[in-house]
Amino acid sequence: MIASIRGQLQVLDGEHAVLEVGGLGIEVLASARTLGGLAGRLGEDVSLHTYLHVREDALQLYGFRSVRERVFFQWLIGVSGVGPKVALAVLSGYPVEELELAVACDDVKKFESISGIGKKLAQRLVVELGDKVGELPPAPSAAAGPAATDSFFAARSALQNLGLSLRAAEEALRGAPEGAALEDLVKYALTRDRSAV
Repeated sequence: MIASIRGQLQVLDGEHAVLEVGGLGIEVLASARTLGGLAGRLGEDVSLHTYLHVREDALQLYGFRSVRERVFFQWLIGVSGVGPKVALAVLSGYPVEELELAVACDDVKKFESISGIGKKLAQRLVVELGDKVGELPPAPSAAAGPAATDSFFAARSALQNLGLSLRAAEEALRGAPEGAALEDLVKYALTRDRSAV
C-alpha cells in the first residue's frame, strides 16, 4: 500500500491534485476539504496520507490531510453501496470529527444533508459505522462532554426551528464556548448569523 506521498503540487482543481514526485506526475483524488487545504500552494512541496484503491480497470490514489480522514474513508467504502466517490462526498461535507459525532449520536440527518446521500443510505452509514466509532484516538479539539453535546444538538434544533438549514445552524454554532448553556449557544449563533433573526 502507498501510505503517503510528498511532492511538488503541479495541478489543483475541484476533484484532484497532481504532485510531481521524482519526475512523475501522480494524480491524487481527494475531498473538497483536503483540496481546499492545498489552495494557494501551487509549486510548493506538499504531503498527503494516501490510500490506493485497486479495481479491475484502474488504480486510483486517494489523498487525505490526516490518518483519521484516511481511516474514516476506508470505513465508508466498507459500507454496502458506498464507493470512493460517495465516500469523498461525505468527507467533503463535514470534518471527520463531526461525522464521528453524528454516528455516535445516531444523527442520520447530518448524513442526509450531504449532497447525494438519501435517507436509507444515511441510516445504513450510521448503523454500519456505529461499532467503529471510538476506535480512533480522539481529536485534540473533541473534548466536549455529553452535556455539552446535548446542549449543542438542542441549540441546533432551535436554530432550525427559526428557519436555518442544518448546515447553516451548525456553521452559526461553530466556535461556540465549550459547555455553554442552551440559551447562550442560541444567542451566540444569532449574533454570528444576523440573517437568522
